[in-house]
Amino acid sequence: MREGLIPTVLGTAVTASGAALRAKYPMAAAAVVGFGLAHVVLGAIDLVDSRRKNLNDLL
Repeated sequence: MREGLIPTVLGTAVTASGAALRAKYPMAAAAVVGFGLAHVVLGAIDLVDSRRKNLNDLL
């Protein structure tokens, strides 16, 4: 499994959960969405970095 895939998928699920809470709990939803987006960004960085490492190993 690719490195960074789990945080990215988990972040997507957390972000969607935060968006669902937006109508009832706007302050909590903002925190949850921010937490989820941070995981998406960090997971994407890991995905790009691991892909770059794999390409450098091939060359």
